[in-house]
Amino acid sequence: MPLPPRAADFVLRFALALVLFYASADKLLHPQDFAAIVKGYHVLPGSLVNPVAVWLPWLELLLGLCLVSGYWCEGAATLTAGLFAVFWLLLIVSWARGIDVTCGCFSTKPAEPGAETTPMLFYIGRDAVLLGLALFTAWVRLRVAGEPEA
Repeated sequence: MPLPPRAADFVLRFALALVLFYASADKLLHPQDFAAIVKGYHVLPGSLVNPVAVWLPWLELLLGLCLVSGYWCEGAATLTAGLFAVFWLLLIVSWARGIDVTCGCFSTKPAEPGAETTPMLFYIGRDAVLLGLALFTAWVRLRVAGEPEA
């Protein structure tokens, strides 16, 4: 039996919020390490690396709070989908350019010297799934927001 739309909306928002909370945690605790990861993508000028490394985890945390609390949900779900689309495209572009980045999505720890690293295609696939979750959440949220209260 499928979930009612309002229940599906809550479950999806909660799941997406958990992803955002988890993604922001290590970055908030280690902004210097995250800045090194952002720099490793080679897409931002040096003057923007630190500001992005500082505000991005706070944005992820804020979006997660909005999704859990129910405030500004439509915007938070849509912005999260846009953010995940940018992350996914950055991984694809980096892979195509031959840049093997430590994703930085959930951890700022660098790979141990000599340790086997996770293939870029894994990160691209995982982020595609997260993007799909965010898009579906935004779609369900926008449908539920347009329905009258029962």
